[in-house]
Amino acid sequence: MTLAVYQGDLLAQTREWTSLHDEELRRRAVKAAGEKDIATLVSMTVAYLAHQGGSGVLTSARTVEAYELGTRQFIEYATGQAVNLLRPGRHDAQNYINHMLAAGRKPAGAQLKVAAASCLYRALRWAGATEADPFRDAKVPKDRTPGIIKRPPYSEDDLQDVLEKADVHEKFLLFLVSHAGLRISEALALDWEDVDESGKRLHVRSGKGRKGRVVAMSTSLARAARHYRALYGPGGPDHHDGRRATPGTRVFRYGSTPTARYHLGKAFKAAGVPFRGFHPGRKYAGTRLIQQIKDFGRVAAHLGHESVDTTRKGYAQLAADDLKGDLSGW
Repeated sequence: MTLAVYQGDLLAQTREWTSLHDEELRRRAVKAAGEKDIATLVSMTVAYLAHQGGSGVLTSARTVEAYELGTRQFIEYATGQAVNLLRPGRHDAQNYINHMLAAGRKPAGAQLKVAAASCLYRALRWAGATEADPFRDAKVPKDRTPGIIKRPPYSEDDLQDVLEKADVHEKFLLFLVSHAGLRISEALALDWEDVDESGKRLHVRSGKGRKGRVVAMSTSLARAARHYRALYGPGGPDHHDGRRATPGTRVFRYGSTPTARYHLGKAFKAAGVPFRGFHPGRKYAGTRLIQQIKDFGRVAAHLGHESVDTTRKGYAQLAADDLKGDLSGW
């Protein structure tokens, strides 16, 4: 599904609610909350997110999916615990958080679920169904473990092992993530005109927060891009494996993360390396650059981080043995 079609669906879903008179909007919201009607409450929450949220109808599909899932899970919990959605008790929100933590969910994951549940209540207040704001004072404990420790990057050896087993398509995708440091959504949104192998530059037009940036390409990535374009670029040959040259301007024939996961996962499996997703590739790029240039600002720009603190805390902390050389004479 393309972004344009998705946004159209999101706008249509929003209008289903915004076209209602205030009293009808309130009536439907009250009825859905009273019956704990998951489908209706999820629809209302997404409509509110697209109408009143920071990104409006430009909210990414991934964000919408996360909020849909989080809203559904909270309503299921509320149903099981007999929580009155319109008149929640003063302990209900914290009980939900504690329930998730006791079940083994990490604080960061719990925070995402709280964001969805809080959005549900903003939607209910928007609809005039309640004044309740149960998550306002609820607390999710902070996880003090650095992100680089919780979710470490792929090692150099792991990447080399995978590259030895990868085909042209898989190599190009892996280099986009682990050398250019692209988010998988950014890689899948590339058009051919965004890839400049001779100038060793990528133009990312659909970065997080809809911010564009220009990213430098490594020598290996530029070489992989040339090879990939020769085989799969516009006007390229058909192939015995059933893959055809990419139609139109888009670099990849598909636009979904699960499909990309399937393709790259094959190379990891062949190499005997556990596939932990695409983010450890971005962390590899950040960590290696920090060790090489020791400039968080430049690395943040490469990764497309709005804040240098994001780079410092979660992506590119110096490796524990970075001081070995400095301490060797002590």
